[in-house]
Amino acid sequence: MIVAGLVLAVASAIAIGGGYALQHSSASRLPALTVRRPVRSLVLLFRSGRWAAGFFAGIGGWVLYVGALALAPLSLVQAASAGGVGVLALGGRLRIAERVGVGAALGGLALLGLSIPPHPPTGHGVAVAVVAWVGGSLALAGAIARARPTAAGLGTAAGVLYAAGDVATKAAVAGGARLAFVPVLLACHGLAFVSMQLAFQRGSKLASAGLAVLWTNALPIAAGTVLFAEALPGGVRGGLRVAAFALVLVGAVALSRRGEEEQGDPRLAPVSLTD
Repeated sequence: MIVAGLVLAVASAIAIGGGYALQHSSASRLPALTVRRPVRSLVLLFRSGRWAAGFFAGIGGWVLYVGALALAPLSLVQAASAGGVGVLALGGRLRIAERVGVGAALGGLALLGLSIPPHPPTGHGVAVAVVAWVGGSLALAGAIARARPTAAGLGTAAGVLYAAGDVATKAAVAGGARLAFVPVLLACHGLAFVSMQLAFQRGSKLASAGLAVLWTNALPIAAGTVLFAEALPGGVRGGLRVAAFALVLVGAVALSRRGEEEQGDPRLAPVSLTD
């Protein structure tokens, strides 16, 4: 069952990464989107066939992801999903900072995969702890979006929110009373969607979606240890885990620096995800 879960996770990463690339290529050319006029912004997006194709590819990828979570531990699924950063790097000429960022991110996520035991145990998580994680993620994402309304800042906020949604999804697939987490994961993904579309208009797909994919994969692996009893490995695997998160951080810094160098549309004002 774990192997089937990993196959679904890889397919999910390809679908979501490709969907982000299509959405970025369309949203970056549209008139300015704003959370103050949500209906107009959604109409602009869905009128683009390319954006709609990317959106539905992402929905399909998320369905595959839920299936993967039902078959395999959260940390293992996220490690297998790491290829999304590589998908976003295809089809374009990368600058030095982007090469460093993508290389470090992929290297770190690969080490995260190697640091996971072949058959890691997994639990359903204590509900209160899951709620606390999601609440903290919402607060952090909101603070980042307000302080840094750039491609990198909004992309990071989207990644934090998508990661929170993935944590809630893992809790929800246990069924029963845990289905109460379904509205929570939908809210997280909805706010992440808003943040991502705004990020697309402010910079490159790596500075926006690349950072989102990076944190969407890295944070749930940490949550697997903290919330779902997926034990931190010892020995060599433990060293790999530490090195992996160091590389993930290097990748995030490199992509963020590249994102900050980009000049955004002067019409795009600072945003609040709760406006």
